[in-house]
Parts: sequence; C-alpha cells; structure tokens
Amino acid sequence: MSEPATLELISDNISEEEVIFPPGDILSDEPPLESDLHRDQIDLLIRILKLWWRERQDFYASGNLTVYYSPNQKKSEYFRGPDFFVVLGTQKKDRKSWVVWQEDGKYPNVIVEILSSSTTAVDKGLKKQVYQDTFRTPDYFWFHPVTMELQGFHLVDGKYQEIQVTTDGRLWSQQLELYLGVYEGKLRFFTTENQLILSSEELAEQERLRADQAEERAQQAEQKLARLREVLRTQGIDLENI
Repeated sequence: MSEPATLELISDNISEEEVIFPPGDILSDEPPLESDLHRDQIDLLIRILKLWWRERQDFYASGNLTVYYSPNQKKSEYFRGPDFFVVLGTQKKDRKSWVVWQEDGKYPNVIVEILSSSTTAVDKGLKKQVYQDTFRTPDYFWFHPVTMELQGFHLVDGKYQEIQVTTDGRLWSQQLELYLGVYEGKLRFFTTENQLILSSEELAEQERLRADQAEERAQQAEQKLARLREVLRTQGIDLENI
C-alpha cells in the first residue's frame, strides 16, 4: 500500500527571515461551489463517512477546503482545494483548512474531485499530476454528477494506475477499505460485502419502516385473535372463562 508523501524539509539556503510562518489557524480560500449537485454530493460523502467511522478518532474528512503545502510555509503559494479528501492517522477535530506543515507533513490519503464543465480539464490533468507527484495521494477518484462518469487511480511505484471497475461498476479504495459506486445518481460508499452504507436520513427512514412494519404485524395479530374469539363465541366457547 502506497503512503502519501510528507513535506520536504526547507532548503538550507533559505534564511529564517525569508520564511513566512503563518498563524496556526489559516482560513480556507476556496470559491463557492459550482452547483447544488456539487455541494450536495460533497456533503453526502463527508456525512456518510463520518457516520460510518463515528467510533474512530484517527482521521479527518472534509471537502472544498484549501490544502496548503508550500515548502516555504507560505499561504500565498502552493495550495489546492480538493472537493472531498480524507487524511488517515491524524487527530479527528474541526479545522479551518489543512496546512501540511502544521499536520506533521501529512497529505490526503484519498481525494475525490467532482467534475464539472469548467473543472474537468484541470481535475484530469494538472490536479491529477499534483496529487500523484507532490501529494503522493494513494487513492484518487473523480466523479461527474451529470454524466455519472466515475474513474479511480491508485498510486503504484509513484505513478497512478487505473483502478479496475468491478462487475457492479464500483471502484475499490485501498485506503478507505470501501468501494465507491453510483447509487440513485449519487457517488456512494459500499462495504466489502457490497452493502450500501446508509446516511443518517436513510437509517432513520429504515427504522421508521421497521417500526411501521412491527405495528402492522401487531395489528394483524390482534385482528386474527379477535376473529378467533368471534368464531369460538359462535360455538359457545368464551376464552375469558378458560
């Protein structure tokens, strides 16, 4: 399994006076999302993964958040804003951005870009190159919420190799140990048993259906008992006296 690259040390020929050390909390600098489809898709991935890993404290999942990775520790150079990303082996806490030099040199282990007409070329070209050569992100995926195009890559010997699609049309993420696939027009996570990982809303609906079914079964049992009592009464048998 490939590991993401760590931040390279600052060159010895750069003096301490030349290096700009930003404050601890650097705000994200990402533009507004292109459409409701993009916002909803990113939010869905974040919420579902956090719910699925709710007992874990060793990861960070976010989206449309700036990743600052300047070797000179400058906010003004070398930054990208993945639509969805996951960092493993880190503290689970809220952040205003992901600042590599403040996070033990860690880069995202998984990145998903949500394609659009204005970003497709960059996501498939420049960003893919950066994620491969600089971030060394092991798993990179892109998904188009309109055309349903889904493609994934895994880092092998420093180069992205395309992940083979399963017969169900899904892609395996070694880092997440989950499948990614399209379900009802959305990019979703699936378990190793190919079970859809449900959102909180879907879990609540599932519980509501179970409660409704249990109530319906109870009503049917009561009706059946009432019919039985009526039949016995016509035969002169009173269950209350037995």
